[in-house]
Amino acid sequence: MKIYVGNLSWNAEESDLEKAFAAHGEVTSVQIITDRETGRSRGFAFVEMANDAEAKDAISEVNNKEIDGRQVKVNEAKPRNEKPRY
Repeated sequence: MKIYVGNLSWNAEESDLEKAFAAHGEVTSVQIITDRETGRSRGFAFVEMANDAEAKDAISEVNNKEIDGRQVKVNEAKPRNEKPRY
């Protein structure tokens, strides 16, 4: 299951997220989204977990917890809507 993590500190690292979510199950990937031009974090990330039940547990446990000084918002990632290209 893919999980959205918002309100991240710009200093948060993928290892911080992996540690927070690994306490609830197997983390298969962590990706902090960065700005193309500056390379700076955009303040959100996606975490993928192998087991849906563990992912749901992680969502409820990590939501509103503090990671690197910021209270994060966590929920199931929604499918990306592709923008039409004209």
